[in-house]
Amino acid sequence: MAFNPSNANAVVVVGGGFAGLTTALALSRCQPRPPIVLVEPNSRFIFLPLLYELLSAELQAWEVAPPYHSLLCERGIAHLEDRVESIDTKAKTLSTSSGLALSYSQLVLCTGSVPKDFDIPGVFEHALMFRNLDDVQILRQRIRELQLRPDPNQALVIVGAGPTGVELTCKLADLLDGAAELHLLELGERVLPNAKAFNQEQAEQALSKRGVHVHLCTQVLAISSNQVELESKQQPPLPISPITHRGLVWTAGTRPVLPAVGPDFVLNGARLPINSCLEVIGLSDVLGVGDVAYNDDYSWPSTAQVALQQGEAAAQNVMALRAGKVPQPFEFNDLGEMMSLGIGEASITGLGFTLAGPLAFHMRRAAYLTKLPGLSLGLRSACTWLLGH
Repeated sequence: MAFNPSNANAVVVVGGGFAGLTTALALSRCQPRPPIVLVEPNSRFIFLPLLYELLSAELQAWEVAPPYHSLLCERGIAHLEDRVESIDTKAKTLSTSSGLALSYSQLVLCTGSVPKDFDIPGVFEHALMFRNLDDVQILRQRIRELQLRPDPNQALVIVGAGPTGVELTCKLADLLDGAAELHLLELGERVLPNAKAFNQEQAEQALSKRGVHVHLCTQVLAISSNQVELESKQQPPLPISPITHRGLVWTAGTRPVLPAVGPDFVLNGARLPINSCLEVIGLSDVLGVGDVAYNDDYSWPSTAQVALQQGEAAAQNVMALRAGKVPQPFEFNDLGEMMSLGIGEASITGLGFTLAGPLAFHMRRAAYLTKLPGLSLGLRSACTWLLGH
């Protein structure tokens, strides 16, 4: 969709992840609909909670990574495939990597996060990530190589036992089926340190059943192309030998990423300070949503569920600002947790019940399919899945 970059009446959404895409789609349903521009350097939206399903071919790429043009073009949303480098909040303009100057009336910052290496040598040089389609292809190739030459003495290492690390490890264990050892490294005392107790217990059982070597209280010191050096954080510390690996996947943490914001705006820390209405403190007509924002009074988890709800709330508050009305506080409605724990298995906690196993897997998938952006895409994906079963 064509747009006028100098349109000072436009709502500009920067970042096309869960928070940004939800904000843009919600704005497109508002009346009167404002001019909407989504600035996102990638051509496809990545539905991260279902990215694991591509490894096992349980879902297809068009379901997990639809092109932005298929989601936006019929909704009156312009997609600018570019990256915002700086923001002038006084002039209400953005500067992009391609040299474009973009005006805005209201601005929603949802630029998300990128992997963090914690200054550990070798992370970006030698570790695999798991955040996009290219990462899936690289990991698929590594899996095929291990399957062609099965050897119980070769190892695949996953660093970080949060949701991504645990879900990925269980999926890899099922796909490799003994072709290689799996090592899951975690600095904390338990896997899924922030998860609900039932999901934590189910994850520990799933990892144990699959023979995964779980290393708790373990610090990564350095990574090379075929080895990872470790240090014990137990008390008293135990000696740990390096692990020789055929591949290492890094899921240990992320950091928010933001363009330069000025003038006269001092960022304390790496994230944007926001009030309860998602407005950036100290800036007019600017909202912060998702991983790039924080509020001193609320500790919202960095999950898709929060991003989706904040996106809806941000759209309503943008419309309130445009109408000269008072924005409303964001209230997070915790609907629980869902975790994939291998091919055909999952764990669910929330809304007063707990469930694990194949039924939980089908419920998790159905729940996520209904959240796929763009109703027609969600329905097509649901039909594909139902016809396949």
